[in-house]
Order: sequence, then C-alpha cells, then structure tokens
Amino acid sequence: MKKYLVTGGAGFVGSNLVRELVKSGEEVLVVDNLSLGRLENLDKVKDKIEFFQINSGGALSQPSIKDLKGIFHLGIPSSSPMYKENHSLLGQAINDFTAILDLAQRENCKLVYASSSSVYNGNEPPLTEDMPILPTDYYTEGRYAMERLAKMYYGLSGVASVGLRFFSVYGPNEKHKGRFANLVSQFFWDMEKDQAPLIYGDGKQTRDFTFVGDIVQALILSMQSQVGCDVFNVGKGESYDMNQLVDILNKALGKNIQPQYQANPIKNYVMYTLADTTKAKRVLGFEAKYSLEQGIQQILKNN
Repeated sequence: MKKYLVTGGAGFVGSNLVRELVKSGEEVLVVDNLSLGRLENLDKVKDKIEFFQINSGGALSQPSIKDLKGIFHLGIPSSSPMYKENHSLLGQAINDFTAILDLAQRENCKLVYASSSSVYNGNEPPLTEDMPILPTDYYTEGRYAMERLAKMYYGLSGVASVGLRFFSVYGPNEKHKGRFANLVSQFFWDMEKDQAPLIYGDGKQTRDFTFVGDIVQALILSMQSQVGCDVFNVGKGESYDMNQLVDILNKALGKNIQPQYQANPIKNYVMYTLADTTKAKRVLGFEAKYSLEQGIQQILKNN
C-alpha cells in the first residue's frame, strides 16, 4: 500500500494533518526530531502510524521510508524568532528541503510543503502571489529559497510540488510551541488564566488568522491537485487587529480583561496581513470555512 510521509508530523499543523489522513484511511509515516513537536499530539493515532525520530532530511536515508504516495513537508523551523536566535537554522531548513526534494524525485511522488505569508513583508495587502518578494530576515529568506528550489527541481527533474503560504495559523495542538505559538493561542492562554495579553504598539496591526482545520484541507487539496509546481496563499481572507482579537476572546471566555501595551521592539515587524485567496480557490478549490470566532470555539472545545 502506498503511504503518505508527513515531516514535522508531531508538531502543530503536522499532527492535525496526520489525524485527518488516518481518519480518511490513509497509511501514514511520520518524521519528527521532537525538537518542538510532542508525541502526545499523536496519542489518538499512535497505533495507526509509523514514527521516526529523525530530522526531516534524514528521511531520504531511511530504508523503510519508501513506496510513497506523497510527501507533506512541515518539519521546518516555523517562527522568525527561532532564526534570529540561531542563524544556522537557515542552512538546516534548506538542506533538509533539498533532501526532501531528492526523496520526492526518487519516489516519483508529489511534494506539498509549508511556506509563509511572511515573504510578503513590505507589500500592501491584500497580498497576492505575484507580488515581489523582498526577504527581510533569515526566516523569510529560507522560505523563499525553498520556493525557488522547488521550481528548479520541477524544471530539471519534473518533481511536482505545491508550496502553501500560510497566514497566521492557530488552533488545537499548539501548546507545545509556547512563545512561538500564534498570537490567538498565546492571548487565549493568558486570558484564561486572567492575565493581560501583551500587545505591541497601539494594537492596530492586523493579521489574517487562519484556523488549522482549514490549513489541513488546503494541504490535502494541494496533494490531490494536478498542479505541477506553484505556490498559493492559504488564509481566511479576513483581517482583525489585536484589539478586536482581545474583544473576541473576552466574549468567548466570558471575561473582561484589558491588554497591556508596549512599544514595539521588533525590527522589520509585519504590520498588516490579508490574504487574497482567489488563486487557491480557482486552482485548488480551497476556501477557508472557519471564522475567527468559530476557530476560537474549537480551541475551547479541545482545551
């Protein structure tokens, strides 16, 4: 039986994807070095998967990782602060991605991988896939380099791939990420403990918050598509500022907590994000279903 490989499968997005694939009756191999992911994220499916505790790039040299139906590559350091603190992650991410592309070539299967909306920093929303990409930090350079490598492999070797530029993903199974988690989750955890969430500036910066369940559907639709090599925005197509987020969380939690404000200490801070998902809807048939309020209710349900 052909199998799907999910790198980073014990992480936030990866574990949600693995559970959905298993639910659909697929055979799944999971690769995760557990530097950030947690095995407990896979508790509900641990008897139905095969797990390898290795770096993503190590999948290429594992004899039992073969007969692949497709590869979902999510095992990539996923937050800009990680790269600021450890610049070597940039090289690791690119080397691992090259190994994954080699694996997809060997197995003659499609690759779907996580890119990021952060590549748009400096552009005015709504953000479209044809905008110029001007990397402003190690994280965005890494993601954009991956997109370029995927295009090169398609041209040279015919490796089919889809890169998804995720917009501010939040939802269940994110607690292990701690300070690297999405602001929706961080604010939620603070406010459920009656602690004031910290907002940089005046709170007028906006994010296109996207529920992880919608991200999972975009990943699966991308794998099922006939796309040869391309990138797509994956977001809700709606933006909320930080003050609105606090108001929505207060309503969901039945609280009245006021945030604390602090001058923004981050250079090259992304002020506004809003995905134009026209291309993903037209080509992949993707359209996010969860509003921010509905997504937060799912966090409450799974808390």
